[in-house]
Amino acid sequence: MQTTTRNVFHPLWGQLQQFQSDMNRLFDRWSDDGGRQPGWTNFPPVNVWEDGDTLYFEAELPGLKLNDLEIYVTGNNQLTLKGERKPTTPEKSVRHRQERGFGKFVRSLTLPFAVDPNKVDARFENGVLQVKLAKHESAKARKITVKGD
Repeated sequence: MQTTTRNVFHPLWGQLQQFQSDMNRLFDRWSDDGGRQPGWTNFPPVNVWEDGDTLYFEAELPGLKLNDLEIYVTGNNQLTLKGERKPTTPEKSVRHRQERGFGKFVRSLTLPFAVDPNKVDARFENGVLQVKLAKHESAKARKITVKGD
């Protein structure tokens, strides 16, 4: 006897994915800036990775100047990036397309472990911010000696 399995959820799954896509576009449009800058909610795009006792943070910030950027480490595991990207077109010009956002932004990330705020190295070159953060002593693994009877 041959049995046929039908995926009864397939049409519903497609509708749910379309609904999620529509909601993402809606929230991008009505972000904190009142919808003037679509997709600005996750600016700047970042990469974070770890290598031994060091955490690396990299952010793309095209068009920013060093004076328009602030970095904070708070609570030993919170990294905050603040800045402002100024518009590149003259004020009285007519824009035909606006895909790159401008204005003030704040991006805060909870780091995966405590870092030492006194051992932070930050460099900003060619529109890319690179930050190295040393793992705090309290976050480093310690070997425990096991005693026996």
